[in-house]
Amino acid sequence: MQQDYAAAQRTLAAGDIDGALRMFEQLSRANPKIAELHATLGAIRFQQGDYRGALKELDEAKRLKPTLPKLDGLIAMSQAELGDFKKALPELEATFRTAQDEPVKRLSGLQLERVYTALRQDSDAVKVALELQRLFPSDPEVLYHNERIFGNFAYLTIQKLDAVAPNSIWQQQAQAEAYESQGSLGEAIAAYRRILTLDPKRHGIHYRIGRCLRERARPEDLVSAMTEFQEELKLDAENANAIYEVGELHRVAGELEPAKTFFEAAVKIYPDFPEANLGLGTVLESLGQSAQALPYIKRAIAHDPDDAASWYRLSQVERSLGHAAEQQAALKEFLRLHNKEKNARVDMLRDVSRQEVNPDTP
Repeated sequence: MQQDYAAAQRTLAAGDIDGALRMFEQLSRANPKIAELHATLGAIRFQQGDYRGALKELDEAKRLKPTLPKLDGLIAMSQAELGDFKKALPELEATFRTAQDEPVKRLSGLQLERVYTALRQDSDAVKVALELQRLFPSDPEVLYHNERIFGNFAYLTIQKLDAVAPNSIWQQQAQAEAYESQGSLGEAIAAYRRILTLDPKRHGIHYRIGRCLRERARPEDLVSAMTEFQEELKLDAENANAIYEVGELHRVAGELEPAKTFFEAAVKIYPDFPEANLGLGTVLESLGQSAQALPYIKRAIAHDPDDAASWYRLSQVERSLGHAAEQQAALKEFLRLHNKEKNARVDMLRDVSRQEVNPDTP
Protein backbone atom coordinates (compact mmCIF):
# COMPACT_ATOMS: atom_id res chain seq x y z
CA MET A 1 0.00 0.00 0.00
CA GLN A 2 2.85 2.37 0.84
CA GLN A 3 4.50 1.66 -2.51
CA ASP A 4 1.24 2.28 -4.37
CA TYR A 5 0.69 5.51 -2.41
CA ALA A 6 4.20 6.75 -3.26
CA ALA A 7 3.63 5.91 -6.94
CA ALA A 8 0.33 7.80 -6.93
CA GLN A 9 2.01 10.85 -5.37
CA ARG A 10 4.74 10.77 -8.02
CA THR A 11 2.10 10.60 -10.76
CA LEU A 12 0.30 13.58 -9.23
CA ALA A 13 3.54 15.56 -8.91
CA ALA A 14 4.31 14.84 -12.58
CA GLY A 15 1.05 16.55 -13.57
CA ASP A 16 -0.86 13.43 -14.66
CA ILE A 17 -4.03 14.36 -12.80
CA ASP A 18 -6.27 11.73 -14.40
CA GLY A 19 -3.74 8.96 -13.81
CA ALA A 20 -3.26 10.01 -10.19
CA LEU A 21 -7.02 10.12 -9.68
CA ARG A 22 -7.37 6.49 -10.84
CA MET A 23 -4.52 5.36 -8.59
CA PHE A 24 -5.90 7.13 -5.50
CA GLU A 25 -9.38 5.77 -6.20
CA GLN A 26 -7.97 2.20 -6.22
CA LEU A 27 -6.12 2.90 -2.98
CA SER A 28 -9.24 4.36 -1.36
CA ARG A 29 -11.41 1.37 -2.37
CA ALA A 30 -8.83 -0.95 -0.83
CA ASN A 31 -8.39 1.25 2.26
CA PRO A 32 -11.72 3.11 2.82
CA LYS A 33 -10.93 4.10 6.41
CA ILE A 34 -7.84 6.23 5.60
CA ALA A 35 -8.88 9.89 5.79
CA GLU A 36 -5.82 11.18 3.94
CA LEU A 37 -6.79 9.26 0.80
CA HIS A 38 -10.25 10.80 0.77
CA ALA A 39 -8.73 14.26 1.36
CA THR A 40 -6.34 13.82 -1.56
CA LEU A 41 -9.18 12.61 -3.80
CA GLY A 42 -11.21 15.66 -2.73
CA ALA A 43 -8.36 18.02 -3.63
CA ILE A 44 -7.90 16.37 -7.04
CA ARG A 45 -11.62 16.50 -7.84
CA PHE A 46 -11.73 20.15 -6.78
CA GLN A 47 -8.83 20.87 -9.13
CA GLN A 48 -10.72 19.13 -11.94
CA GLY A 49 -13.87 21.18 -11.29
CA ASP A 50 -15.88 18.24 -9.92
CA TYR A 51 -17.00 20.17 -6.84
CA ARG A 52 -19.81 17.79 -5.87
CA GLY A 53 -17.42 14.82 -5.98
CA ALA A 54 -14.80 16.84 -4.09
CA LEU A 55 -17.27 17.72 -1.33
CA LYS A 56 -18.29 14.05 -0.92
CA GLU A 57 -14.66 12.97 -0.46
CA LEU A 58 -13.78 15.87 1.81
CA ASP A 59 -16.79 15.30 4.05
CA GLU A 60 -15.78 11.65 4.39
CA ALA A 61 -12.20 12.64 5.26
CA LYS A 62 -13.51 15.01 7.95
CA ARG A 63 -15.79 12.32 9.35
CA LEU A 64 -12.88 9.89 9.62
CA LYS A 65 -10.34 12.42 10.93
CA PRO A 66 -11.77 15.81 12.02
CA THR A 67 -8.32 17.21 12.89
CA LEU A 68 -6.91 16.79 9.37
CA PRO A 69 -5.50 20.26 8.41
CA LYS A 70 -6.90 22.48 5.61
CA LEU A 71 -10.03 20.36 5.22
CA ASP A 72 -12.49 23.02 6.38
CA GLY A 73 -11.22 25.64 3.94
CA LEU A 74 -11.42 23.28 0.97
CA ILE A 75 -14.89 22.13 2.03
CA ALA A 76 -16.03 25.76 2.19
CA MET A 77 -14.58 26.48 -1.27
CA SER A 78 -16.43 23.48 -2.68
CA GLN A 79 -19.65 24.67 -1.05
CA ALA A 80 -19.13 28.11 -2.58
CA GLU A 81 -18.60 26.62 -6.03
CA LEU A 82 -21.87 24.71 -5.63
CA GLY A 83 -23.71 27.93 -4.69
CA ASP A 84 -24.16 27.15 -0.97
CA PHE A 85 -22.85 30.60 -0.05
CA LYS A 86 -24.29 31.01 3.45
CA LYS A 87 -22.88 27.68 4.60
CA ALA A 88 -19.48 28.42 3.04
CA LEU A 89 -19.11 31.97 4.41
CA PRO A 90 -17.94 31.45 8.04
CA GLU A 91 -15.18 28.99 7.18
CA LEU A 92 -14.04 31.01 4.15
CA GLU A 93 -13.72 34.07 6.37
CA ALA A 94 -11.68 32.09 8.90
CA THR A 95 -9.47 30.52 6.23
CA PHE A 96 -8.74 33.83 4.55
CA ARG A 97 -7.99 35.46 7.90
CA THR A 98 -5.64 32.78 9.23
CA ALA A 99 -4.06 31.09 6.18
CA GLN A 100 -0.26 31.37 6.05
CA ASP A 101 0.10 29.41 2.81
CA GLU A 102 -0.01 31.88 -0.11
CA PRO A 103 -1.97 29.69 -2.57
CA VAL A 104 -4.58 28.95 0.12
CA LYS A 105 -4.79 32.64 1.04
CA ARG A 106 -5.23 33.62 -2.60
CA LEU A 107 -7.82 30.99 -3.49
CA SER A 108 -9.87 31.48 -0.33
CA GLY A 109 -9.84 35.24 -0.94
CA LEU A 110 -11.11 34.87 -4.50
CA GLN A 111 -13.87 32.56 -3.28
CA LEU A 112 -14.73 34.94 -0.45
CA GLU A 113 -15.14 37.77 -2.98
CA ARG A 114 -17.65 35.62 -4.90
CA VAL A 115 -19.58 34.73 -1.75
CA TYR A 116 -19.77 38.31 -0.49
CA THR A 117 -20.94 39.52 -3.91
CA ALA A 118 -23.58 36.79 -4.16
CA LEU A 119 -24.84 37.66 -0.65
CA ARG A 120 -24.88 41.40 -1.54
CA GLN A 121 -22.25 42.21 1.07
CA ASP A 122 -20.51 44.46 -1.43
CA SER A 123 -18.48 46.57 1.00
CA ASP A 124 -17.01 43.36 2.47
CA ALA A 125 -16.13 42.16 -1.05
CA VAL A 126 -14.26 45.44 -1.63
CA LYS A 127 -12.27 44.97 1.61
CA VAL A 128 -11.17 41.49 0.50
CA ALA A 129 -10.31 42.80 -2.97
CA LEU A 130 -8.10 45.53 -1.50
CA GLU A 131 -6.29 42.99 0.69
CA LEU A 132 -5.77 40.60 -2.26
CA GLN A 133 -4.40 43.47 -4.34
CA ARG A 134 -1.95 44.31 -1.55
CA LEU A 135 -0.80 40.69 -1.27
CA PHE A 136 -0.80 39.80 -5.00
CA PRO A 137 -0.35 43.11 -6.87
CA SER A 138 0.66 41.52 -10.20
CA ASP A 139 -1.61 38.47 -10.24
CA PRO A 140 -3.76 38.70 -13.42
CA GLU A 141 -6.65 36.66 -12.00
CA VAL A 142 -6.76 38.79 -8.86
CA LEU A 143 -6.67 41.98 -10.96
CA TYR A 144 -9.45 40.71 -13.24
CA HIS A 145 -11.80 39.85 -10.38
CA ASN A 146 -10.94 43.02 -8.48
CA GLU A 147 -11.81 45.15 -11.52
CA ARG A 148 -15.26 43.56 -11.49
CA ILE A 149 -15.63 44.02 -7.72
CA PHE A 150 -14.64 47.69 -7.82
CA GLY A 151 -16.75 48.37 -10.91
CA ASN A 152 -19.79 46.71 -9.36
CA PHE A 153 -19.35 48.65 -6.12
CA ALA A 154 -19.04 51.94 -8.01
CA TYR A 155 -22.18 51.14 -10.02
CA LEU A 156 -24.18 50.25 -6.90
CA THR A 157 -22.98 53.43 -5.16
CA ILE A 158 -24.14 55.58 -8.07
CA GLN A 159 -27.46 53.72 -8.12
CA LYS A 160 -27.92 54.46 -4.43
CA LEU A 161 -27.01 58.11 -4.94
CA ASP A 162 -29.59 58.32 -7.73
CA ALA A 163 -32.20 56.73 -5.45
CA VAL A 164 -31.63 58.86 -2.34
CA ALA A 165 -30.81 62.20 -4.02
CA PRO A 166 -31.85 62.14 -7.69
CA ASN A 167 -31.81 65.92 -8.13
CA SER A 168 -28.79 66.75 -6.00
CA ILE A 169 -25.62 68.44 -7.19
CA TRP A 170 -23.69 65.30 -6.24
CA GLN A 171 -25.83 63.18 -8.55
CA GLN A 172 -25.40 65.72 -11.36
CA GLN A 173 -21.63 65.76 -10.86
CA ALA A 174 -21.43 61.96 -10.84
CA GLN A 175 -23.36 61.90 -14.11
CA ALA A 176 -21.14 64.56 -15.67
CA GLU A 177 -17.96 62.72 -14.66
CA ALA A 178 -19.36 59.47 -16.07
CA TYR A 179 -20.00 61.17 -19.41
CA GLU A 180 -16.48 62.61 -19.37
CA SER A 181 -14.84 59.26 -18.59
CA GLN A 182 -16.76 57.67 -21.49
CA GLY A 183 -15.59 60.36 -23.91
CA SER A 184 -19.10 61.83 -24.34
CA LEU A 185 -17.72 65.34 -24.01
CA GLY A 186 -20.73 67.27 -25.28
CA GLU A 187 -23.01 65.55 -22.77
CA ALA A 188 -20.42 66.09 -20.02
CA ILE A 189 -20.21 69.82 -20.75
CA ALA A 190 -24.00 70.13 -20.67
CA ALA A 191 -24.17 68.21 -17.38
CA TYR A 192 -21.46 70.38 -15.81
CA ARG A 193 -23.31 73.51 -16.93
CA ARG A 194 -26.47 72.23 -15.21
CA ILE A 195 -24.47 72.10 -11.98
CA LEU A 196 -23.53 75.76 -12.39
CA THR A 197 -27.21 76.68 -12.72
CA LEU A 198 -27.72 75.10 -9.28
CA ASP A 199 -24.55 76.52 -7.73
CA PRO A 200 -22.75 79.16 -9.86
CA LYS A 201 -19.82 79.35 -7.42
CA ARG A 202 -19.11 75.64 -7.12
CA HIS A 203 -15.36 75.03 -7.25
CA GLY A 204 -13.93 72.76 -9.92
CA ILE A 205 -16.83 72.85 -12.40
CA HIS A 206 -15.52 75.56 -14.72
CA TYR A 207 -12.22 73.65 -14.67
CA ARG A 208 -13.88 70.38 -15.73
CA ILE A 209 -15.72 72.18 -18.55
CA GLY A 210 -12.42 73.64 -19.69
CA ARG A 211 -10.81 70.18 -19.68
CA CYS A 212 -13.66 68.77 -21.77
CA LEU A 213 -13.31 71.62 -24.26
CA ARG A 214 -9.56 71.04 -24.51
CA GLU A 215 -10.11 67.34 -25.04
CA ARG A 216 -12.72 67.95 -27.72
CA ALA A 217 -10.26 70.36 -29.39
CA ARG A 218 -12.44 72.08 -31.97
CA PRO A 219 -10.84 75.34 -33.17
CA GLU A 220 -13.30 77.46 -31.16
CA ASP A 221 -13.01 75.19 -28.10
CA LEU A 222 -9.53 76.37 -27.11
CA VAL A 223 -10.74 79.97 -26.73
CA SER A 224 -13.73 78.77 -24.71
CA ALA A 225 -11.47 76.57 -22.59
CA MET A 226 -9.29 79.55 -21.71
CA THR A 227 -12.40 81.42 -20.57
CA GLU A 228 -13.49 78.49 -18.37
CA PHE A 229 -10.07 78.16 -16.72
CA GLN A 230 -10.01 81.88 -16.03
CA GLU A 231 -13.50 81.68 -14.52
CA GLU A 232 -12.26 78.91 -12.27
CA LEU A 233 -9.38 81.08 -11.10
CA LYS A 234 -11.84 83.84 -10.14
CA LEU A 235 -13.40 81.34 -7.73
CA ASP A 236 -10.16 79.67 -6.62
CA ALA A 237 -6.98 81.61 -7.33
CA GLU A 238 -4.86 78.78 -5.86
CA ASN A 239 -6.08 76.08 -8.26
CA ALA A 240 -2.71 74.95 -9.64
CA ASN A 241 -4.34 72.75 -12.27
CA ALA A 242 -6.27 75.68 -13.75
CA ILE A 243 -3.16 77.88 -13.64
CA TYR A 244 -1.22 75.18 -15.49
CA GLU A 245 -3.91 74.84 -18.15
CA VAL A 246 -3.87 78.60 -18.83
CA GLY A 247 -0.09 78.44 -19.15
CA GLU A 248 -0.30 75.46 -21.49
CA LEU A 249 -2.81 77.21 -23.74
CA HIS A 250 -0.44 80.20 -23.94
CA ARG A 251 2.46 77.86 -24.74
CA VAL A 252 0.55 76.07 -27.50
CA ALA A 253 -0.31 79.48 -28.97
CA GLY A 254 3.40 80.45 -28.98
CA GLU A 255 2.94 83.07 -26.24
CA LEU A 256 6.02 82.09 -24.24
CA GLU A 257 6.28 84.89 -21.69
CA PRO A 258 2.66 84.58 -20.43
CA ALA A 259 3.10 80.79 -20.43
CA LYS A 260 6.25 81.13 -18.31
CA THR A 261 4.42 83.33 -15.79
CA PHE A 262 1.58 80.86 -15.33
CA PHE A 263 3.84 77.80 -15.15
CA GLU A 264 5.96 79.53 -12.49
CA ALA A 265 2.81 80.28 -10.50
CA ALA A 266 1.66 76.64 -10.70
CA VAL A 267 5.07 75.35 -9.58
CA LYS A 268 5.12 77.82 -6.71
CA ILE A 269 1.81 76.43 -5.41
CA TYR A 270 2.67 72.78 -6.11
CA PRO A 271 6.46 72.32 -6.46
CA ASP A 272 6.24 68.63 -7.45
CA PHE A 273 3.66 69.17 -10.22
CA PRO A 274 5.28 67.19 -13.09
CA GLU A 275 3.37 68.74 -16.01
CA ALA A 276 3.93 72.29 -14.73
CA ASN A 277 7.64 71.61 -14.24
CA LEU A 278 7.85 70.21 -17.75
CA GLY A 279 5.92 73.16 -19.17
CA LEU A 280 8.21 75.64 -17.44
CA GLY A 281 11.33 73.79 -18.56
CA THR A 282 10.04 73.64 -22.15
CA VAL A 283 9.33 77.37 -22.24
CA LEU A 284 12.69 78.25 -20.73
CA GLU A 285 14.44 76.09 -23.31
CA SER A 286 12.45 77.79 -26.09
CA LEU A 287 13.56 81.15 -24.68
CA GLY A 288 17.20 80.03 -24.94
CA GLN A 289 17.62 79.46 -21.20
CA SER A 290 18.61 75.80 -21.29
CA ALA A 291 20.62 75.79 -18.07
CA GLN A 292 17.63 77.17 -16.14
CA ALA A 293 15.31 74.69 -17.88
CA LEU A 294 17.30 71.58 -16.91
CA PRO A 295 16.32 71.26 -13.21
CA TYR A 296 12.62 71.70 -13.95
CA ILE A 297 12.59 68.96 -16.58
CA LYS A 298 14.56 66.63 -14.30
CA ARG A 299 12.05 67.28 -11.52
CA ALA A 300 9.20 66.44 -13.92
CA ILE A 301 10.90 63.12 -14.75
CA ALA A 302 11.53 62.37 -11.08
CA HIS A 303 7.79 62.54 -10.40
CA ASP A 304 6.61 60.96 -13.68
CA PRO A 305 9.42 58.80 -15.11
CA ASP A 306 7.16 57.12 -17.69
CA ASP A 307 6.26 60.31 -19.56
CA ALA A 308 7.87 60.15 -23.02
CA ALA A 309 7.53 63.89 -23.65
CA SER A 310 9.65 64.73 -20.59
CA TRP A 311 12.53 62.56 -21.82
CA TYR A 312 12.33 64.12 -25.27
CA ARG A 313 12.49 67.63 -23.78
CA LEU A 314 15.43 66.51 -21.65
CA SER A 315 17.27 65.31 -24.76
CA GLN A 316 16.73 68.71 -26.39
CA VAL A 317 18.02 70.59 -23.36
CA GLU A 318 21.07 68.31 -22.99
CA ARG A 319 21.86 68.85 -26.68
CA SER A 320 21.64 72.63 -26.22
CA LEU A 321 24.06 72.36 -23.30
CA GLY A 322 26.51 70.22 -25.32
CA HIS A 323 26.01 67.13 -23.15
CA ALA A 324 26.19 64.48 -25.90
CA ALA A 325 26.15 61.36 -23.69
CA GLU A 326 23.26 62.65 -21.60
CA GLN A 327 21.37 63.63 -24.75
CA GLN A 328 21.74 60.13 -26.22
CA ALA A 329 20.64 58.49 -22.97
CA ALA A 330 17.55 60.69 -22.74
CA LEU A 331 16.71 60.11 -26.41
CA LYS A 332 17.05 56.35 -25.97
CA GLU A 333 14.61 56.40 -23.06
CA PHE A 334 12.22 58.62 -25.03
CA LEU A 335 12.20 56.17 -27.95
CA ARG A 336 11.55 53.23 -25.62
CA LEU A 337 8.58 54.94 -23.97
CA HIS A 338 7.29 56.42 -27.23
CA ASN A 339 7.23 53.00 -28.92
CA LYS A 340 5.57 51.51 -25.85
CA GLU A 341 2.85 54.19 -26.01
CA LYS A 342 2.32 53.61 -29.76
CA ASN A 343 1.99 49.84 -29.38
CA ALA A 344 -0.20 49.81 -26.28
CA ARG A 345 -1.66 53.23 -25.66
CA VAL A 346 -3.85 53.39 -22.57
CA ASP A 347 -6.13 56.40 -22.44
CA MET A 348 -6.68 57.60 -18.89
CA LEU A 349 -8.80 60.38 -17.47
CA ARG A 350 -5.99 62.67 -16.38
CA ASP A 351 -6.38 65.65 -14.05
CA VAL A 352 -4.53 67.92 -16.48
CA SER A 353 -3.65 68.01 -20.18
CA ARG A 354 -0.52 66.01 -20.92
CA GLN A 355 2.12 67.53 -23.14
CA GLU A 356 2.87 65.83 -26.41
CA VAL A 357 5.95 65.69 -28.61
CA ASN A 358 5.43 67.45 -31.95
CA PRO A 359 4.96 64.56 -34.43
CA ASP A 360 6.64 66.65 -37.16
CA THR A 361 9.84 66.96 -35.15
CA PRO A 362 12.66 64.80 -36.64
